Amino acid sequence: MSAPLETHELLGKRVLVTGSSRGIGAQVAEYVAAAGARVAINYRNKEARAQKIAREITDAGGEAIVVGGDLTDPVAVLGMMGALRSEFGGLDILVLNASGGMEADVAEDYAMKLNRDAQVGVLNAALPLLAPGGRVVFITSHQAHFIREVDTMPEYRPVALSKRAGEDALRAMKDELEAKGVGFVVVSGDMIEGTVTATLLNRIHPGALDERKEVAGKIYNVEEFAAEVTRAIVDEIPEDHTRLVGDTSSFSPSN
Repeated sequence: MSAPLETHELLGKRVLVTGSSRGIGAQVAEYVAAAGARVAINYRNKEARAQKIAREITDAGGEAIVVGGDLTDPVAVLGMMGALRSEFGGLDILVLNASGGMEADVAEDYAMKLNRDAQVGVLNAALPLLAPGGRVVFITSHQAHFIREVDTMPEYRPVALSKRAGEDALRAMKDELEAKGVGFVVVSGDMIEGTVTATLLNRIHPGALDERKEVAGKIYNVEEFAAEVTRAIVDEIPEDHTRLVGDTSSFSPSN
């Protein structure tokens, strides 16, 4: 598919994409770099993979750095922000992409720690760096965004509840962001083909992706959804601060 932004549309902008060593985050990093941004690729424990994404960006003529850090560790987050201040001098765009909770052998409260507490922690740590005219983008799923109206698969429900809690906590900071001249938008999408979460859910419930395709008419892939996230960086922010990607009709309580 074609690039979602024009070359140089983000020239000079400084961007941090959390959880960007693979999947949607990596693709967003590549898109914003292609549009002229300086991008920081965040990883938790896959440094080699993050370095590979950075090399691909620089080989294509873009500018990228790698900043490691477990987002659930406040000390690591502060260290990451220090590196960004040193390398970039500040930040214009923060894309909160990192999420989880379906991994094996994690604590029962891990989903809430990562999808709510860590999101707020990262934003608080980034606030001193964010420049006026900047933007914060939080990525979620329809299954999480609409969890209070329509239930989801039991295996995903703890993650959905924690991501909705994270969304609510970030929305509560909207006025503080606007006082700094920083916009805020939530990007919500359906199951995204090619992501770890969709693959796991499809493994637990064989045929889940095909069922969603039949109901929704279209399932976005990683590149397509990442393009929507990237557009959310520059497009006018909706009145309700929510950019819904794909069909939402089946998330109505009446269905």
